[in-house]
Amino acid sequence: MELWLPLDSYELQHRYKYQALYHALRDTIHSGTLGAGTRLPSTRILAKQYDMSRGSVAQVYDMLLADGYVRAFPGKGTYVTESLSAHDNNQSEAVLSLSPWGERLRTLTAEHKRSREEIQPAHASVINFRMQRLLAEHFPVAEWKSALASVHRSGWREPGGAAGDSELREAIATHLRWTRGIQADSSQIVLFSGSIQGITLLSQLLITEGSPVVLESPGYQGIVHAVRSCGGQVIPAEVDAGGIIPQDWQAQTLFVTPTRQFPTGAVLGLERRRSLLAWASKRNAVIVEDDYDSEFRWGGRPIEPLKVLDREQRVIYIGSFSQTMPASFRLGYAVLPRSLVEPLLAAKALYEPVSPALLEQRALAKFMTRGGYMRHLRRLTRLYGERHDFFVEEMKRCMPQAFTMQPGDAGLTIYAVWNGDSSSYEQFAKGIHEQGVWFRDVDQYRLIPGHSAICFGFAHLDKTGIREGIQRMRTVWEKCTFSFQ
Repeated sequence: MELWLPLDSYELQHRYKYQALYHALRDTIHSGTLGAGTRLPSTRILAKQYDMSRGSVAQVYDMLLADGYVRAFPGKGTYVTESLSAHDNNQSEAVLSLSPWGERLRTLTAEHKRSREEIQPAHASVINFRMQRLLAEHFPVAEWKSALASVHRSGWREPGGAAGDSELREAIATHLRWTRGIQADSSQIVLFSGSIQGITLLSQLLITEGSPVVLESPGYQGIVHAVRSCGGQVIPAEVDAGGIIPQDWQAQTLFVTPTRQFPTGAVLGLERRRSLLAWASKRNAVIVEDDYDSEFRWGGRPIEPLKVLDREQRVIYIGSFSQTMPASFRLGYAVLPRSLVEPLLAAKALYEPVSPALLEQRALAKFMTRGGYMRHLRRLTRLYGERHDFFVEEMKRCMPQAFTMQPGDAGLTIYAVWNGDSSSYEQFAKGIHEQGVWFRDVDQYRLIPGHSAICFGFAHLDKTGIREGIQRMRTVWEKCTFSFQ
């Protein structure tokens, strides 16, 4: 393997080429780029690569050997000395300044990392009620491989662009017309590497430094992170059993989950939807609608997205395949007002001039147009629906006093409000964590204080796991010293 060295810059500092090579190798060892025990190229290879005589390279190796940087083993080669490391370099590393955006992002990332750090329970087996990605065993691998093979056989060579594969965008448009009632042209759809990439780019495009942005509380922290990193000033919007409570906010951007509020599961009624659209019209505002997991419906009438009621092209609809495709497949999309298509494509092209994973995108288009995707959804819906009902029944049977659950007609999480005070909740939460039961505390999603609650994910657990997790919670409940009136 060739060893690249920045030799040109060293030749400007040193009169002879062998001196330049010596200092380049020495500094590369000092920096740790050539780690302890690394074998150096042979003198023949290095001489040919840098147009030097083998004698000159051999002289450089002898100088490194004399100074203790390398060790030579006859018949085996020359190796970096084991005792050397990057810490041997006495040069201090410069602290580089960041832009305001970079500083905000660094601070937010550090805060987010600290908030996620937890002491791991000592319990041998963990029951994890946190929402998880699709398990591989639930995915129709054979159908997916058939779609991939079909794309290979077609000899497809379309380069694509920032918007993503044209066939997949058309398939998504058709899917949305049938399943959501959204009448969108494929030219209004842009694909992303996950919905959060789209939300982040939209935040950069729409939010000016210091501008107010309305976010639900509780709500998805990924959106909060994206907005604050762009310098947006968050206006928390209270959520009740009917979803976000409309106000005459002095803002021009709103992020909302109307079809199924995250994490409460509340569905926004028609009157409130109309109020949001009227507010947007009055304020000349943009509404970003995140429809994150309403693909799965257990009963009741399908709820129309806010985008369906949008007559002024003010709503951006965000969708995702994260809950229906394997974890390694990250794909989200946005249905945009026509006026935003070109600006968003220009922003996305700065990061990805060509959309990644185009082969997989075209395969997903095949999967959808052949009907495989809808069959997959129906199978998952039956499976997850059974687990949803089982979880609710077990909680009502084992924990009737502890929680007031708010199960809905759709989605992969259940919102459960604690019926006691905050001190009793802390005692209970600590106890079940010690018993190896993991969960999502709703406080991590809040922008303003609220009553203690848990967001339970259930779809990734079978009935045995669900029953075991609830039984452990019941055991902790029975041992706790508090009581509810």
